Amino acid sequence: MQMSIVVLIISVVLFFVLFFGIGFILNMLLRMSWIMAIIYPIVAILIIDQVRFIEYFTNSKAAFEDLGYRLSHLATADILILLSGLAGAIASGFTIKLLRKNGYQMF
Repeated sequence: MQMSIVVLIISVVLFFVLFFGIGFILNMLLRMSWIMAIIYPIVAILIIDQVRFIEYFTNSKAAFEDLGYRLSHLATADILILLSGLAGAIASGFTIKLLRKNGYQMF
């Protein structure tokens, strides 16, 4: 299945803005600048995989083999979309650090 360039651009922007916003809000509430950058890989794995989270503990070998298979077979567009989400999470950390450095106090 092919993804059109318009859908790709919209998806990249959407993931960037979505994870920037979530990261910014978490940073304000928890006062931990890089919380979303740490949580994002777990979120990305949950987006990619098709197994239940509990299976990583009960049936680890099969769950990680399936995850490895799915990661190695991601399309370029999917990788770009997921990387844009990571960029948004990292950008929120830099933004909150810059705002705090300039004297803004959030909560």
